[in-house]
Amino acid sequence: MSDATSAQRLEALRDRFRVTYRAVPPGAEQRLATAREFGRLDTEEAFMALRHIVLHESPLGDRVQQLVHFGQLLALGRAAPARLHARGALQAGAGLAELVAVAETALITSGAPGYALGMEIVAELLDRGEA
Repeated sequence: MSDATSAQRLEALRDRFRVTYRAVPPGAEQRLATAREFGRLDTEEAFMALRHIVLHESPLGDRVQQLVHFGQLLALGRAAPARLHARGALQAGAGLAELVAVAETALITSGAPGYALGMEIVAELLDRGEA
């Protein structure tokens, strides 16, 4: 595969992240660069196609799907991806009150750590004026 073709494929993958998050998350950028280095962009393209179906073609719609991801990541204690999906939820039309509600649900499903992480993320978004 030529470097130009590889670069075009890589940019198309980056664009898929931009649709959801307005930017390419640093971890995703690192993963894409590594896949390109080892000639494994096919894996990333397949993964991104599945991700697109789950996030953007779900009967739940983009907003609810992002809120679900946020809640699941809170329950798992995955701070960085939870932050990413909180911003994705806002971009998809959710409000901070909905993120708080998800954090409250995490209190029931995963206890104080999930709730505290969710409220921390909402406070950060509020402080940055991202609502």
